[in-house]
Amino acid sequence: MGRATDRRGVLRIDLEAVTAGRGSVRRPDTLAVEEPLEIRVGAAGPGRRRPLAVTMRTPGDDLDLAIGFLLTEGLIRSTDDVSTAQLCAGAETPNTYNVVDVVLAPGVPAPTTDPSRNFYTTSSCGVCGKASIDAVRTRSLFPVAADPLSVSATLLTELPDRLRAAQRGFDRTGGLHAAGLFTHDGELVVLREDVGRHNAVDKVIGWAVRERRLPLAGHLLLVSGRASFELTQKAWMAGLPLLAAVSAPSTLAVELADEAGMTLVGFLRGRTMNVYAGPHRITVEQPA
Repeated sequence: MGRATDRRGVLRIDLEAVTAGRGSVRRPDTLAVEEPLEIRVGAAGPGRRRPLAVTMRTPGDDLDLAIGFLLTEGLIRSTDDVSTAQLCAGAETPNTYNVVDVVLAPGVPAPTTDPSRNFYTTSSCGVCGKASIDAVRTRSLFPVAADPLSVSATLLTELPDRLRAAQRGFDRTGGLHAAGLFTHDGELVVLREDVGRHNAVDKVIGWAVRERRLPLAGHLLLVSGRASFELTQKAWMAGLPLLAAVSAPSTLAVELADEAGMTLVGFLRGRTMNVYAGPHRITVEQPA
């Protein structure tokens, strides 16, 4: 099965050590694994499902990744739309099982392949090659604008440390993004890591789909990187009223959060944050 980390030999150069008369050293280093995952989707019956997407990801929680991807792209609405999802043998030797085969439930239409909606994805940019913003502005089923979630600013500032403390893959490699689902009172429900920000989010949402937790009303999602349009859309598709990021949002992310009625927080670092949309959900305690 796929592995999340691997060891490679590196030449370690420390100029301070060189100045002190010590040479460079060779040593093993732990790296985050990046491998392609092909997602095949179709109806039950003989024959192979058609390839829908190839994403560069860190192996692990691949079924959640596939289900989350299908949900956030608007191709399924719930776990009831999926009959089976399983890892399949690929063409590599040794076999890395870099294929997920998804059989849709009866009556669920199979996705059509459209050249204007290219589902090749990378670990850095998410879904690439879509012809226009209109093609990716998938509408959510969940009216998050009415979600009464309220979170204290003090509690929000504590969440990055809680997320970081649970990032075991990052501790070993320094090269993995994280997405964490939290309750309104700061309990970490589930965390996923991946070389791709969007994959980490899809893994969290796919877990929620399979656990029948959608919509994720009253919860918030924290991501370890920036908040892009795509991540904001994925959060909206899962019914999340609040998305927070330790880094910056994009203009389209802010516009989409405004449109959806979501709260969008960026630069959540230390005791500070910027609230770009939906400030009514953030409460600031006044000092006594």
